[in-house]
Order: sequence, then C-alpha cells, then structure tokens
Amino acid sequence: MSGWVSRLMIYDFEEGAGFPVLETDMEIAAPNWVPDGSALIVNGGGSLFWVDLEQPELLEIDTGLCINLNNDHGVSPDGEVLYFSDHSYGHGARIWRQSLAAEDDPVEIVGKTPAWFHGASPDGRMICYTAVREGLFGIYTALTDGTQETCVIEGAHHYDGPDFSADGEWIWFNSDRTGASELWRVRLDGSGLERMTADALVNWFPHPAPLGADGEKVVYLAYPEGTVGHPAGMHVALRLWEEATQSTRTLLTLTGGQGTLNVPSWSPDGQAFAYVEYAS
Repeated sequence: MSGWVSRLMIYDFEEGAGFPVLETDMEIAAPNWVPDGSALIVNGGGSLFWVDLEQPELLEIDTGLCINLNNDHGVSPDGEVLYFSDHSYGHGARIWRQSLAAEDDPVEIVGKTPAWFHGASPDGRMICYTAVREGLFGIYTALTDGTQETCVIEGAHHYDGPDFSADGEWIWFNSDRTGASELWRVRLDGSGLERMTADALVNWFPHPAPLGADGEKVVYLAYPEGTVGHPAGMHVALRLWEEATQSTRTLLTLTGGQGTLNVPSWSPDGQAFAYVEYAS
C-alpha cells in the first residue's frame, strides 16, 4: 500500500470509540498488547517494533537473522516470550520464538513449513497456528517448543486466524468451508465444531477477550459481501460477538483489512483492543 499512512489505534469500550496512538508513513500492522499493559508490538518492513504507550514511537526489536517477518506474531501470557513467523529462509513461513527482551537469538520451533503463528494458550503451554500439510490448510496446536504438533481441523477449504478462547477450551478460527468465510470454534481435540457467524459479511480473524463477568467476547474483522481473501485497503468493519446476547454488532468501520487485526490485540483487562487503520 505505497503512499498510505498507518494509524495505530486503541478502541476503548468505556468510551465506545477508537483513539490514535501513533501515525507513520511506514506500513505497520497487527498490534499485540503486551501482558503488563505498557506497550504494543507491531510489524512493518520485515521487522517488529515496540511502541511504548507513554511515549509512542517505533523502536525496532532485534530478531537476529530473521529479517523478513510478517504480521503473525504474539507474546506469551507471562510476557517472557515473543513468537513470530518469518520468511527469511525460503520454503514458506516458519515459526520462531525468542525472549521478549531479545536477550537470545530466535529459535525455530515448528519444523514443518509453511506455518503461521496466531496465538498462545492462556496457561502458556501451547501455541496455535495455521499450516499447510500435504496440500491441505488446517488449524494446528503444538507445545511452546514446537513439539507434539497436533492437527485440530483441516480440509480442502481455507482455515485461518486461530486463537484460543479465554478459558483455553476452544480454538476460534475463520474458514470458507461452507462458502464465504465465517467464524467457527472447535475444541482442542477437534470435537464440538460450531459455526459462530452466519451472515452476508466475509468474516476473519476472531480474537476472544480475557474472560469477564459478562461472559465471552470476540472481536473480529468483517469484509463486504463477496470479498475474496483478506485484502488490504478495503472498507471494513470491526465487529463484536457477545456470549451474553449470542449476537454480533459493529463497533466501527474503517479503511483496513490485511494488517488491521491479524493477531491477538486485547488489553490485559479486556477493556480495550488495538488495531491499525490506513489512509491514502
């Protein structure tokens, strides 16, 4: 999206609106909120950047010889480990981990490619990711060292955007297995598959909030009817699914898509989430 401005934003539920954190000519994407609430992490230009919320600026994170990162990254619940996907070494995306403080070199943790990181379980024991195995897209889990890779669900259609529920018992994801992309959830052992949206919109990247007193909430990205894939620079909506009402509603509309909400971005207290919007 050459010539576009990126705005790193926070949507505050108490205010019912989004507020800017930082604006840059660099194309940045996919904010994560670090567990202590002090900063956001975004990617741009093949690198990751730390954005302190008290003094917002893009501070590059040293990821060693991994220099072609995409917008699939996240932080462990204890704030100690940074996970990311990188394309520096060919044969598709690879998943790596290193200390968030960048005190060590990245270590590749999923031996098969391609694989795109998407989330860490609430107890910090597992990761979930999208992968292609034997030509089929699927949703996978593994221990945080990459061992015990397990296929949760796969098929001839597209499977993407997995994220753990707040109680760790479900994985939410998007798939076009019944036509246009909708939101689904499934238990970690592959049982209990449920379709969670059924509308004319094209729905991607569901992210459950930390569990609150009023039940589960899931924020996600919605494209106009007929959209193919998850392109950038589109008129899109950020919508919320609520357990209490078993319904969805639009929080805001913006120019975005790819890069806006690819990875978990809720604040630790569940009262806000981060996203990126774009302006030409």
